Amino acid sequence: MTRYDDAIDASLQRLHDEGRYRTFIDIARAKGQFPHAVWTRPDGTQKDITVWCGNDYLGMGQHPEVLAAMHAALEATGAGSGGTRNISGTTVWHKALEAELADLHGKEAALVFTSAYIANDATLSTLRTIFPGLIIYSDALNHASMIEGVRRGGGAKRIFRHNDLAHLRELLAADDPAAPKLIAFESIYSMDGDFGPIREICDLAQEFDALTYLDEVHAVGMYGPRGAGVAERDGQMGRVDIINGTLAKAYGVFGGYIAASARMVDAIRSYAPGFIFTTSLPPAVAAGAAASVRFLKGEGGRALRAQHQTQARILKTRLKALGLPIIDHGSHIVPVHVGDPVHCKMLSDMLLEDHGIYVQPINFPTVPRGTERLRFTPSPVHGPDEIDRLVRAMDALWAQCALNRAEAVA
Repeated sequence: MTRYDDAIDASLQRLHDEGRYRTFIDIARAKGQFPHAVWTRPDGTQKDITVWCGNDYLGMGQHPEVLAAMHAALEATGAGSGGTRNISGTTVWHKALEAELADLHGKEAALVFTSAYIANDATLSTLRTIFPGLIIYSDALNHASMIEGVRRGGGAKRIFRHNDLAHLRELLAADDPAAPKLIAFESIYSMDGDFGPIREICDLAQEFDALTYLDEVHAVGMYGPRGAGVAERDGQMGRVDIINGTLAKAYGVFGGYIAASARMVDAIRSYAPGFIFTTSLPPAVAAGAAASVRFLKGEGGRALRAQHQTQARILKTRLKALGLPIIDHGSHIVPVHVGDPVHCKMLSDMLLEDHGIYVQPINFPTVPRGTERLRFTPSPVHGPDEIDRLVRAMDALWAQCALNRAEAVA
């Protein structure tokens, strides 16, 4: 086994040498106290910290209605679902969740998966079975799950430059007009926080008779009158053929889904191995997710969304005032450019150990080399005190480490 061990050691050492080796820390979040948590160090000592890189964007993981729904389902049905959806894993809780999601997006049907990653992978890879000869046009910065789904499905693909409508048009026009086509893109690209041009892409899809596939993972629950995402906010939801979303970010629970026509959902359900051969979500998880979706559709959700946008604006304004190189495209995501993996990891470690602020470094392959960053995700549970401590810490570390201050990146 020596040569295999040597190969493993060499592959890990490369990550260390490049400053990209990722360490996990043990965190215990406390219900009712988000974003505060307790960090247990490797030596067993503990430290109070504030989590600034979580994806529970609205704090719904501690919401009383979500927890009550989960408790009720757990008491009623036990822990697991008992099987795949095709065998015994379809329950009233799964059907209720899918009904909530279909209603959220104004679609005929929805289909729940174990994660949004699996939903993307399974759906995009299966579409070529349904549409032989399908050509998929994929934004260059699409999420890894979309890239994997497009790749695994085989067949023709075209990669268009990020948000470059002229390039997309050029690629569409160059292909056989009779060939089936699908454009895959995102509403919010999570690493830079920029928006996809949904209206314009739908216009191109209409012109070239293409289907549209929109990943709203970082937008569902967060944008639009009922939290259906950027497509709802922009009045384009009815023009999108397939919408992908997650239940593990703004909704604070777990799982992923697609929403589409009943015919499309039935075909994916019937052909996608990633759906057919996977045990379904536990009913308690489905019940909690449905409660979260239902709550965020209403007035309580609108208030949380407004508060969330306010907190994001405050943080960006204060970091800009310090001259820190933030990337601001108007969304709720606040990346601060560092540009070096070693420095990025060092800043992350110092924030944690010296200031009790937890934010993970973002590096290659999540972002291109040379664009390493710290990615902050403010939320309604990050109050003025938490924001103030973060801003003071960033100011001190930027000075201590003699890092450049620059105008915010547009």
